[in-house]
Amino acid sequence: MRLADFIEANTEPILAEWEAFAATCGPAAKTMSRAALRDHALPMLRNIVKDLRTPQKPIEQADKSKGVAAPPADALETAAETHGADRAESGFTIGEMVSEYRALRASVIRLWTKSTGTLSGVLLDDLLRFSEAIDLAAAESVTRYTVDIAHSRERFLAILGHDLRTPLGAIMTSAQAMLETGFLAEPSLSMTNRIVRSTRRMSDMVGDLLDFTRGRLGSGIPVEREHMDMAQLVRQVVDETAAAHPKRELRCTTKGDLRGSWDGARMAQVLTNLVGNAVQYGSLDAPISVAADGETSEVVLRVHNRGPVVASSDLREIFSPLRRLATEESEPDSNSLGLGLYIAERIVTAHGGMIDVTSSSDAGTTFTVRLPR
Repeated sequence: MRLADFIEANTEPILAEWEAFAATCGPAAKTMSRAALRDHALPMLRNIVKDLRTPQKPIEQADKSKGVAAPPADALETAAETHGADRAESGFTIGEMVSEYRALRASVIRLWTKSTGTLSGVLLDDLLRFSEAIDLAAAESVTRYTVDIAHSRERFLAILGHDLRTPLGAIMTSAQAMLETGFLAEPSLSMTNRIVRSTRRMSDMVGDLLDFTRGRLGSGIPVEREHMDMAQLVRQVVDETAAAHPKRELRCTTKGDLRGSWDGARMAQVLTNLVGNAVQYGSLDAPISVAADGETSEVVLRVHNRGPVVASSDLREIFSPLRRLATEESEPDSNSLGLGLYIAERIVTAHGGMIDVTSSSDAGTTFTVRLPR
């Protein structure tokens, strides 16, 4: 009996074995109903039967063996993709989900060979086609599973970051009010100052976390444009950084027309990240220069420092999230989530601009931002 005919005639025994195996897949399966355990196994079997009965060109077979196939014309997603989404929502691990396909393959082949006997000729072709179909379904499920898990994780981070702002704000406001009374004596004064500093750092981390999730969830980091003079913003950021790091030399130069339509608060965030990065990684005895040049159709910002060269492998990933670089002269900032440069790149992109970095022992390290007016 051809494999397609066998699967069609023995669908229920195959589904029963699928269900029995799924019930053993970790804690998530213990409370699931029969229908939930079977999930989309039936439509997946029907798709496999349809595939086995469909003539296949060599190029189509090659694509399928690599996990590449055209989606059904009559469906927004395949049954395997929906299965991957459902298993992610149900709490299955990715290993448990993949093992379902391994068990399905073994069950069908065992039942079929027991019924048919020796496999030869077209039956071997059926076996190959079946294995390819199983591999494709598993690949589709894994892809959808990983996408949904990533989105769920990032939605959780967004909700967590948003909800943390309220209690953090209450702590900071209360501690600041205690300081402003002027009645605190030591050691209460030092402890309250420490609360304010620590809460401010936590608030900055929460802000970075929210920007990270906005950038990853598809909505992007929002910008509210207004007409402004970039020269004023650059000087303000440099002055604030110099006040926070009095032992470091910062130089600021501006030239040309630096007016345009940008989000001032967001661009201050970009510059603060870039200048702070230069302070952290730059040599203590070398100045940090911040330059703003007004060109015909854009404004160009450059932040330059001398110091350890950024390795070419790090340059390729320097704007990736959760990257905290360490050099021989500096350790990763324990107060940072490693999101600063990623957020800076997302903000510049939201303005329609570009940011890049170069680093060499002769020229030093330079971050360049190009912003359309």
